[in-house]
Amino acid sequence: MELEKSEFLKRKAAEKAVEFIKSGMVLGFGTGSTFKYVLDILAEKIKSKEIENIIGIPTSNKTLELAQKLDIPCGKFSDHPIIDLTIDGADEVDSKLNLIKGGGGALLHEKIIAQASKKYIIIVDESKRSIYLGEKWHVPIEVVKMALEVETKYLQSLGARVVLRENDDGTPFVTDEGNYILDTNFGIMKSPKKIAKKLDRRAGIVGHGIFLGMTDRVISASKNGVQVLVK
Repeated sequence: MELEKSEFLKRKAAEKAVEFIKSGMVLGFGTGSTFKYVLDILAEKIKSKEIENIIGIPTSNKTLELAQKLDIPCGKFSDHPIIDLTIDGADEVDSKLNLIKGGGGALLHEKIIAQASKKYIIIVDESKRSIYLGEKWHVPIEVVKMALEVETKYLQSLGARVVLRENDDGTPFVTDEGNYILDTNFGIMKSPKKIAKKLDRRAGIVGHGIFLGMTDRVISASKNGVQVLVK
C-alpha cells in the first residue's frame, strides 16, 4: 500500500512539472523512478500534438533508452549546450531546496546538465523532504577507479561511513563514464557547503551528489496535494 501511494504521488508531481514544458524547448531529462513519469506524460502530450518540436537531452543511457521507446525526440548535449528546462527527481531536498542526488547513478551527468539549464525543476514525493541534508540519505560520490582506495580512506578521515555501490550480483556498479560510486554517510549535514568544498578539491572525485543553490522550483506531492516550492 505504501509503495502504491508513493508511486501515485510521484505521478502527481510529474503532472505538475510537465505544465512548465512548452513547444520548441530543449529539455534536460533526469534519471530515476520519479522522472520516468515525466516521460510517460510527455509522450502522451507529444502524441496528441499538445507539445511539439521539443528536444530531450538525457542524463543517462537508461533515460535515453526509455525516451526512445516512447518515441520522444532526443539530441546530443554537444549540439544543444544551452538547455531551456531540466526536470529531475532527487533523493533528498532540504528546507533551502538543496539536494542530494545520485541514487540512480547518474549524478555527474545530472549536475552537468543542471548547470547548463536556464531553469531546474525537481519533483519529489513528501518522503524525500527534510530539514537538513543527510537526515534520510547518504551522499553518492563518483570516483575514478584508480582512486578508489585513496578516496575511500579520505572520506573515512572526514568521519563518514563509506560503502562501494554494487550491482545485484555483487560486482561494483559502474557509471556511464566508467567510474565507481561510493555511497557515503556523513550523517546530518548542517553545513553541506563545507563538505562539498572538501569533495570538490579531490582529484580522484569526479562528482558528488550534493547539489547546492541550483534548484528553481521543487514540486512536492503529498496526500494533501501538490505544493510548488520556490527558492
